[in-house]
Amino acid sequence: MSAKTGNAADPVLLALTQNRLDHISQQMGHVMVRTARSPIFSQAHDFTCFIAGPDGRVTAQADGIPIHSGGGGFAARAILRDFADDIADGDVFLLNDPWAAGGNHLPDWVIARPVFVGGRLVSLVCNRAHQSDIGGGAAGTYNPEATEVWQEGVRLPVLKLVEAGKVRRDLWKLLLLNTRTPDLLEGDLGAMLGSTKIGGEQVASLVEELGVEEALGYFDGILSHAAGRMGAALAELPDGVYEGEERSDNDCFELRDIWVRAKVTIAGGRATVDFTGTDPQIRGFKNSTLANTHSAVYTAFASFFDPAIPRNEGTFSVIDIVAPEGSLVNAREGAPTTMDTVFVAHEIIHAVWKALNQAAPERAAAGWAKNIFGVTSGHGGEGRPYVFYHGLAAAGAGAVEGRDGFNQIGHLCTLGGLTISNAETYERLYPVHFRRQELRNDGGGAGRWRGGTGAHYDVEIKTPALYSFRGEGLRYETGFGIKGGAYGAAGEMHVQEEGAALELAPKFGLKRMGAGRLTASSPGGGGWGDPKTRPLEAVWRDWRDGLVSTEAARKSYGVAFVGDPDDPGSTFAGSLDAAETARLRAS
Repeated sequence: MSAKTGNAADPVLLALTQNRLDHISQQMGHVMVRTARSPIFSQAHDFTCFIAGPDGRVTAQADGIPIHSGGGGFAARAILRDFADDIADGDVFLLNDPWAAGGNHLPDWVIARPVFVGGRLVSLVCNRAHQSDIGGGAAGTYNPEATEVWQEGVRLPVLKLVEAGKVRRDLWKLLLLNTRTPDLLEGDLGAMLGSTKIGGEQVASLVEELGVEEALGYFDGILSHAAGRMGAALAELPDGVYEGEERSDNDCFELRDIWVRAKVTIAGGRATVDFTGTDPQIRGFKNSTLANTHSAVYTAFASFFDPAIPRNEGTFSVIDIVAPEGSLVNAREGAPTTMDTVFVAHEIIHAVWKALNQAAPERAAAGWAKNIFGVTSGHGGEGRPYVFYHGLAAAGAGAVEGRDGFNQIGHLCTLGGLTISNAETYERLYPVHFRRQELRNDGGGAGRWRGGTGAHYDVEIKTPALYSFRGEGLRYETGFGIKGGAYGAAGEMHVQEEGAALELAPKFGLKRMGAGRLTASSPGGGGWGDPKTRPLEAVWRDWRDGLVSTEAARKSYGVAFVGDPDDPGSTFAGSLDAAETARLRAS
């Protein structure tokens, strides 16, 4: 078989081509980190670079966040649809709208640069990045009071931002007028353009080396290979129908249970994920768009199976998705959706995991906690506007067999791709002062493998500010345990205006305050396995590190300690009450 048929004859060249494309994606990310103006990119890495073929199918997504890139093909194909006969060398496209342009939610802007070799379109190199502010009813892109998409920011269909190598200054000015932080947006757009320029040059070089026809054949071969790998993984599972569900306890305005229900059918090396039975879309901004739902499903599958399986659109071509229109997972045009990449994506991933856990119990993963951190915006030095994301209040991840959950990590939809910045960096950039930032005691779900603990977080905000709360993980347990493991602890958050009493923070909403303080205990991930089978040394280490209290060690793990864990002379042998531990574990 030749490369031109999509099945590369030379597996070595196929692997090298895949690795080269992945490397190009990573190089684009390096350019973005080093040149972007907003800390959300240079520090937190809230962007993703990916590469699509001339038909809009994503062939490489090696740098960034899976919820961004899993649905990247929707955006690439929207460009090809809207500008089929009007794509030229030197053009660059911009888009964000979920319904008109294949976006997942409005804050994620896609810059896409077509690549031509010999006058022929061979690729689209793309950077999807979450902008620090795009207008709307609240600074920082998240408006928890939104009930329609027009309250969330500017909607962008597929637009030509650069035409024949020249930036459209009228459009550029329009974009800057629709943000509270134009200096950041201008620098960030420049970084996105620069990253795709580097990526486009390197893709063109690769295609020239291989020859256009051979290169496009290898691009097809990469997708076919990935489809075969995922198909083979699915074929190893017992054919059958497996169901999972996950809830939220609110619609952003009132407490009520809202469910995502997934029926996963495995048959003949393919999977169908059917969300029939999922609740209708809601008033609040946690409705998922179709592209986002596809991304969330792909994230669930990609994280469940062998990490050596390639991650591109071929991988997921063996997965069919049924998402009823008007439901939480396929909201109708006009619905508020800004929170969808985090919630309801979290619920989608958990529901699919719970179904797959039944099909392959040996791969079962405990649940990640739902994060609680929001956004504070105001004016800092010299009256400049700022938007501060409280990312250091991140929650804990669920455990898997052989490993405790990560104690503190970004949202589940990022799978660790979202970086938690240093407190010192934030204190230099923003009018804030950190009083406390440490891992939480008794936060992680007990298990043979413990869930991630979450963190204790305490920060002073030195200026009057608008607080945008998005505390999904507050006050109910969200990181589920598995195989006898326990749920992680629920999150808590309080705010305090200077001179006033401490008060409970809302899950969602806006609040204006003078200079003040925000404190939080972020939620913990779920445990894996019977806690009483956890190695004694591991329980002792957690006790010594302040991650598990004396009471929890006894009650949850059946381990009795004597003495003070803070005593620097404490040793395992000297701290363990062996007789009482044996009694507790036998009971």
